Amino acid sequence: VIGVVIGKTDVRSFPDRKNIGTERYTFNFTIRDSPTYFMNVQSWGREEYIRSLSESFRVGDCVTIENPLIQSKEAEREEKFNPVTPSGYKLLLSENHSVVKTSSCYDTDTRLLALLHLPVKDPQDYYSLGDIVANGQSLHGRVLNVLAAVMAVSE
Repeated sequence: VIGVVIGKTDVRSFPDRKNIGTERYTFNFTIRDSPTYFMNVQSWGREEYIRSLSESFRVGDCVTIENPLIQSKEAEREEKFNPVTPSGYKLLLSENHSVVKTSSCYDTDTRLLALLHLPVKDPQDYYSLGDIVANGQSLHGRVLNVLAAVMAVSE
């Protein structure tokens, strides 16, 4: 699978239920290879493997994923912590079988770079900040997708 990384989480650790007293490490990222299709990728393993893999690429890099495991996703649970994707599947990376290679999008396919700037939500499924201000009372308690731009960042 070849795609551009459009999102990435930090490395996290959890107690290993099989080996009491040890930790398992994980991080997720989302890749996209067309305007319509993008998929979440999950990796689990030893701390050295996960940290090294996470540090090997960043958002905006093109990656080639070899030998991932394809799994059905548990939509309700997984989409609580990951971007909602149009696929019913996710890719799972295995330390022993999977390989992730990074390359320049210019070397791979310059069309992938344009995918970085496309929203992952339906353009008709957003509220602007103006809509929320005008209709705030009627929207109370609802989960909304917001389309806004950051104008400034300060302390």
